[in-house]
Amino acid sequence: MKRIWAPWRMQYILGKTSKGCIFCHEVKRGKEKENLILHKNRFTLVMMNKFPYTCGHLLIAPKKHTADLNTLSDVEIFNLIMTMKESVKLLSEVMKPQGFNLGMNLGRIAGAGIHDHLHLHIVPRWRGDTNFMPIITNSVVVSESLSDTYDRLYTVFKKLRR
Repeated sequence: MKRIWAPWRMQYILGKTSKGCIFCHEVKRGKEKENLILHKNRFTLVMMNKFPYTCGHLLIAPKKHTADLNTLSDVEIFNLIMTMKESVKLLSEVMKPQGFNLGMNLGRIAGAGIHDHLHLHIVPRWRGDTNFMPIITNSVVVSESLSDTYDRLYTVFKKLRR
């Protein structure tokens, strides 16, 4: 029998939930690596998902704290989409995925884990990465530590620093 080790998942299962919005609170703390923040600009931020579906799973959020897409200005929406586009390009360079899932869950009923601050998900995908694990064991296999993935991505996300 093979064993799959993912000890960092226990923090998600048993850990305390953070108070406040992770997109607002964590950014203000200024601990980029600890909070897995890869990029910030005037309107958006890019952060790695602490509990990813696959390696390189990113979250892109507007800096404006809102759950309502309609409250974002055209400039904020444009910046959100451009940051997504640039992030996909950089993920392609570093992780060489064969595809991506891009999406946004608006509201708790739609599956938003963080329902009070809208955000986009970028999930890199590789041939063969979907398997029996999510279906049979309700778990996923992430093949690289968050810290190692962060270090690889942070290097290229410096290109976006403005």
